[in-house]
Amino acid sequence: MRNKVIGACLFIALASSCVQKTYKRTVVFLLDTKEVKNIHSVGVRGIDKPLSWDYDRPLPALKKDSTYKDTVSFFTGYKFTEVKFVINDQFELKNQPNRRVYFTDGDTTVYRAVFNRSK
Repeated sequence: MRNKVIGACLFIALASSCVQKTYKRTVVFLLDTKEVKNIHSVGVRGIDKPLSWDYDRPLPALKKDSTYKDTVSFFTGYKFTEVKFVINDQFELKNQPNRRVYFTDGDTTVYRAVFNRSK
């Protein structure tokens, strides 16, 4: 009985120490699409909720066929997230790594990108 109590206490101590503190991280995505023609839909996909690799989060046009913008809030303990932009259901940067968006120490990170250009 005593071993069970000690084991349970040890399990609780180890399980509770593994939890990473999360923070609200807000990212403003600004996407330049000037080099793309016949745009019907623009979105972003990613690894962390509320984004998903399964469906686009639409990016509304700031300036039609030129600049698209959306603000996304993440609750994470990580220092970055990974995303790719999508136009007309076509992923950018095929066979290349995902974009890494590193969160700033401030409240909001502004991430500017040109479609299908890694830098």
